[in-house]
Amino acid sequence: MTDATAPEPTPAVVEAPERKLGFVKAVGVLGIIGGILLIVVGIIAWIGVTTQLTAEKITIPDDAVAFQGQQVTGPLTAWVQADIINTHALAASGGKTYAELPQDDEARTTVMQASFLRASLFTSIVAYGVALFAAGMGVLAILFGWAFLRLAAAPVVVKQARAA
Repeated sequence: MTDATAPEPTPAVVEAPERKLGFVKAVGVLGIIGGILLIVVGIIAWIGVTTQLTAEKITIPDDAVAFQGQQVTGPLTAWVQADIINTHALAASGGKTYAELPQDDEARTTVMQASFLRASLFTSIVAYGVALFAAGMGVLAILFGWAFLRLAAAPVVVKQARAA
């Protein structure tokens, strides 16, 4: 091959897109706004659950596996408190759960109340999980919204074929 027969490189041309990108931009903006709202709702829920747990003034006993003497104010301390309540209830009932105790057993009321307290604490733990999930989904929505906006703003590069 000689230099005279070598094809010349085709220059890249930046052209305006042929289709409208308004919908893509709107989805990007809505994703960012929705993400911000999810993060705010997650934070508000986390604070609300923490405020309610703190208001109960529950102190973790000294025989718990962790956080002895501390107040229940979050998901970890709520878990430890629920665990020690179960330990105490089983000790009071001779190792039997509420369903295993006979109707006339004196420990039945104590075990029932312990079960209710544990369920309440586990509900707060689930609420913390939902709040964290909402905030995490908010971050993800913001990232997707930002990606949509970036894609909508990207120029379209079209290589034109040379006429023969």
